[in-house]
Amino acid sequence: MLYKVKKISELTGVTIKTLYYYHKIGLLKPCKISDAGYRLYGEKELERLQQILFYRELDFSLKDIKKTLENEPSRIMCLIKQQKLLFARRQRLDVLLETIDSSINLVKKGETMNKEEMFKGLNVDEWENALLEHNNYIKDNYGYEIPKIKYKNLENMNESAKEAQRFIEYLATALKSGWKASDKRLQKVLKDHIEFLNNHSMNINSKLFVKQARFFLEDDFHRDVLEKQQIGLSYYLYTIAEMYAELN
Repeated sequence: MLYKVKKISELTGVTIKTLYYYHKIGLLKPCKISDAGYRLYGEKELERLQQILFYRELDFSLKDIKKTLENEPSRIMCLIKQQKLLFARRQRLDVLLETIDSSINLVKKGETMNKEEMFKGLNVDEWENALLEHNNYIKDNYGYEIPKIKYKNLENMNESAKEAQRFIEYLATALKSGWKASDKRLQKVLKDHIEFLNNHSMNINSKLFVKQARFFLEDDFHRDVLEKQQIGLSYYLYTIAEMYAELN
């Protein structure tokens, strides 16, 4: 059975204007267009629209939805993936509801809430969105699935992110200023950075850092991230790391 745009809109709640737009960008194409110019949709198009709406519920952009659906091997695999994502969202919402409930009860009692409990479940989405592209890239290109992080101490995670940003920005500024990779100031900031990583359970030494820097230099994704900060930064980081390892 085939359906016109108006009927699809009535069945799904998606506006006619939106359906037209989905067709325009190639996200949801009708299976055929009638002689009178009507867009017609069949069962496969309805199934695809359902999957699009699931991803929209998960806050995927239209661009990401299109890319994701193009890479899905089958409808069942897509649905299973969406189910997992929705379960994860439900779990996060349950945590947030518990936090709100506890906050309300303590306010009623005139008591102060434990600071860690106060922010339990908050800001998790920001971290997951920031890491999603990176983790998917590692999985797709190297076959390694990075273990899911348990967001127990967001303060420590934010501190680590700030340190990484500070370190890279320092190197980018040094490169623009023409500092040699052997500059003692750079060797000192790298030493401090490695100490920070070890104080946060990273267990890394100078030789391992060189391997990491080499990976950043040779891998397209990570090299692009550094080169967007400053052209030549990926090689600069690797050279600084090598010199530091020779001295340590």
